[in-house]
Amino acid sequence: MSERANGGNGAEPPPIIRIRGLKTRMGNRAIHRNLDLDVRRGEVLGVVGGSGTGKSVLLRVVVGLIPPHRGTIEVFGQDTSKLDTEGMRQIEARWGVLFQDGALFSSLTVAQNIQVPLKEHLKLPQSLMDEIAAMKIALVGLPPDTGTKFPAELSGGMRKRASLARALALDPELLFLDEPTAGLDPIGAAAFDALIRDLQKSLGLTVFLVTHDLDTLMTICDRIAVLVDKRIKIGTIPELLHDAHPWIHAYFHGPRGRVALAAHGGAQGG
Repeated sequence: MSERANGGNGAEPPPIIRIRGLKTRMGNRAIHRNLDLDVRRGEVLGVVGGSGTGKSVLLRVVVGLIPPHRGTIEVFGQDTSKLDTEGMRQIEARWGVLFQDGALFSSLTVAQNIQVPLKEHLKLPQSLMDEIAAMKIALVGLPPDTGTKFPAELSGGMRKRASLARALALDPELLFLDEPTAGLDPIGAAAFDALIRDLQKSLGLTVFLVTHDLDTLMTICDRIAVLVDKRIKIGTIPELLHDAHPWIHAYFHGPRGRVALAAHGGAQGG
């Protein structure tokens, strides 16, 4: 595990996200039951699990899009269930979210999409918002003229980067990514992984990353949270490689897992 995930000096700071006793239901079906999770400040946490285990649901619960049935969620040390509308707005200004489909507004240009959170949370002159949008476009490795284009004019990889630029518009401390490499070819996925890793280091981000991509897990994640049996099992890849749970063993030791492990030298470090 990298020093950024534990503070580097042995002192464990309070978790940036603290979840206790979370129970989530969709209709009559229990998705999470008594789920506990701490996300450490400065780490990249990968969240994995089988189909239907509620990976993306967990992300949406944390950011307030789905109400939990029971339990507490603290972000930046504040219980989000006890915040009023203004308090929640202040919390939301400190995180950025990239959804699986990008969720860009098709009727707005890339620059206008990036400016949506700026207009929602700040009062800035248009000239300054234009400058910020241009800076975020450059930050995610897109050409300068991307700002004037509409989402439909971009490739899938460029739309992912444009969505990331919008997620970074307010200089967040915490970044939520839902299947960021889904739909990308292996080269594009590897490039996006490298971008996330570089941005995390340079901006000091904490990253909550939902993925099924073993290469992503082994390339950029400090710890892995595995959703099994409606709860979380968490550890580094070397730790999870020795976990006897049937799904975890099949995930990391199956054909794709063996290929990914071989490509990353057995995932020895972190």
